[in-house]
Amino acid sequence: MSTGSDGVLRLPDAAIPEGCRSWDGEATRRWTGALPSRWVPVRAHLALFVALPLVTVAGAGLLGEYGVLPAWGAALAVLPFVWVVLRPEAARVLAPVAVGVVLAYGEASPVRSLALGSAVVLAWALSLARVTARGPQRAAALIAADGVTAALPSSVAGRLERGRFLFGAGLLLTVAGGVLRAATGVWEDPGDAAGAPAAGWCLAGLGLTVLLAAALTRHRAAGLREAPVPVLRVLVRESAEVETEVFAADDEGALRPLFTVATRVVDGEGDDNKSDGGDGGDGEDAGDAGDVFDDERVGPLREAVLFGVPYDGAEVVLLAAAERAGEPPVVEVGVGAVRPVTEWTLRRRSAAARGKARSEARQEERRVAAADQVRRETGTGAVPAGRWRAGWPDWFAGLLALVYAAVLAGDTGWWRTVSGLGLTLVAALVLPRRLAWRVTADREGLWFNGLRGSRQLPWDEIRTVRTKAGELRVDGTGDFPEWTVHTPRWAWLERRIGLVHPYERTAAEITAMWRDPQLRPTELSTPARRGRAVWPLGALIAAAGAAAVLFLP
Repeated sequence: MSTGSDGVLRLPDAAIPEGCRSWDGEATRRWTGALPSRWVPVRAHLALFVALPLVTVAGAGLLGEYGVLPAWGAALAVLPFVWVVLRPEAARVLAPVAVGVVLAYGEASPVRSLALGSAVVLAWALSLARVTARGPQRAAALIAADGVTAALPSSVAGRLERGRFLFGAGLLLTVAGGVLRAATGVWEDPGDAAGAPAAGWCLAGLGLTVLLAAALTRHRAAGLREAPVPVLRVLVRESAEVETEVFAADDEGALRPLFTVATRVVDGEGDDNKSDGGDGGDGEDAGDAGDVFDDERVGPLREAVLFGVPYDGAEVVLLAAAERAGEPPVVEVGVGAVRPVTEWTLRRRSAAARGKARSEARQEERRVAAADQVRRETGTGAVPAGRWRAGWPDWFAGLLALVYAAVLAGDTGWWRTVSGLGLTLVAALVLPRRLAWRVTADREGLWFNGLRGSRQLPWDEIRTVRTKAGELRVDGTGDFPEWTVHTPRWAWLERRIGLVHPYERTAAEITAMWRDPQLRPTELSTPARRGRAVWPLGALIAAAGAAAVLFLP
């Protein structure tokens, strides 16, 4: 492997299958032209991926509770809104059935039924548009390959692990839905007795959807291993979201990603060298973390051979140049499906970049002001072991969560139980770090407390210290995972009243010590000063929340 004059890490000629064509020029334009219209949801944002199933279960329960549809019909009516984003193949077949159920059984609430039926028809149309576009995408890729095929690299040719996690998750969800459906007699209130079964049917439907995803994922992955598959030469790089971005072979400026796919690297023995989490599921099921394509921490641009026909939802394998010159090529097997980058996504990316530039300019002004204030107070002499901890913004966020919990406590029935236990779990995992976080500086580096204890980041391994919106982030090199905390923030109010946000001050103080060794502490911190593990606080929140949900009237 070598580095070309264009800065691209190139594959050795021996690693490229004979006759393999470059995917560039008109061939890639033909493929991007086959992508669905911008109003078709192709890439699911992470927040949508997490929230949509929860909202769907709640929606089914409400439809059943208010008697709009029978329990099974309520579940069938809301599931197409999950399928259109995460599994359009199911919506193409079952959404018409859902429309018929809504029209046939929704006579008690004709207005609601008409509105719901219209929404289901829209979901059906979006699913059809997305699935139909896959045919032209496949055809364009096959034309670009020009009949050249090759067998998968030997390290992955006989291995088939895709779908295992989804299969287990699908079984678990299906069983949980069946248990909730069978517990109808537990609910004394008539509304709860109708709402809980509908939620159970919906949860079981989500489980069956995940099982379908597991079957399709495994079938497509197995298809790559049955016979030689089309191959194309492309360029790839790792994005800030730890996904692989695939570019045209002539896009040496990495200007227009064609699609992204979650991958993991395997060595010659078939074992993982690095992983994004294993078989995390189908790429259509994997959320897109922001979908911004942040260029701050992207990997180098590398030449690669793409095995398989790329289209929305496809399974592929990559043989790519290593990220360091002189090392042998690596095999990257997909742990998610192909997710095209549409023109709408590119426009969002451009708008996000402009907004980011404006935001960073404002943040830099605030950071400089905070840094000047820190230097005036610390002077040029070193300080004792510094320490930063949660302040009023973090406690304010906790207060908002407490107010919401108090409002929720006034509800009754199955919704209060299900949502209360769910929110209790989230609070037990999130609130301890928000309310009890601590960063301690000593002469060797920074210490961060966490759920299980403290971890250290030496001064010379710090990579970035920054604030962005309501986030404070410290990132390091090597194996140190980034450390972040979040809190609500109103920058316009800070500017109006001249307030320096505590996160800005913390970032400025840490940055000053990081960049100027003379300002660093001269002492070593003690274990007590670094802060203890916060899991006991999480356990207390979980116990108190569960007791309140289950035993308070």
